[in-house]
Amino acid sequence: MAKKQEKNIEKARGAVETKVDTSSWLPKTGLGKLVKEGKIKSIDEVIEKYKILEAEIVDSLIPIKSDLLNIGQSKGKFGGGKRRVWRQTQRKSAEGNIPTFSCLSVVGDENGHVGLGLGKAKETLPAREKAARKAKVNVIKIKRGCGSFDCSCNELHSIPFRVEGKCSSVKIILLPAPQGTGLVIGDECKKILRLAGIKDIYSKVFGQTRTTINLAKACMDALGKLK
Repeated sequence: MAKKQEKNIEKARGAVETKVDTSSWLPKTGLGKLVKEGKIKSIDEVIEKYKILEAEIVDSLIPIKSDLLNIGQSKGKFGGGKRRVWRQTQRKSAEGNIPTFSCLSVVGDENGHVGLGLGKAKETLPAREKAARKAKVNVIKIKRGCGSFDCSCNELHSIPFRVEGKCSSVKIILLPAPQGTGLVIGDECKKILRLAGIKDIYSKVFGQTRTTINLAKACMDALGKLK
């Protein structure tokens, strides 16, 4: 059953707008109650003044799109399996091997707001749901602009200045690019930048970049400095 669910998710890959019905949501925090009552209507005000503890707060304020990053690898000859969204690990016990699935989700509104979350569970779908909720709780606001000397427009298509991000051995440098350049970066970081609303960028990456989790966290670290 889990394999069938995994195959269906693999087929439906790509950034998908997730519409969550918050009419039956019962907020547990003071911030959630203010959002539910309509006293706070701006996600920027929430990010600047409060700490988000409920994913429904983000669902109520902005239209969210989500995507999954390839952090695992299926079994193949000589370690050449296909990259996939699930990372499976096992621990030994007296009853046998107990598997755990990890999933890395990225959410954003393609308008300067983006979040990243890692979820772990014994099944694939609960891991994906945990990752999506954590990504919404970790949403940040980034500053976009046009900082390239080759481009003199005032549109929000790139970043205003050079930034660096680091996680473990992975270091990433993001550089502003002129219009039409596209996202000159790895495929997994492209998903993060697209959901953040960035269309043109140059990049340099150092370290063990095949560790996708560290690469994604380094990219988010760099974007977090665009404030």
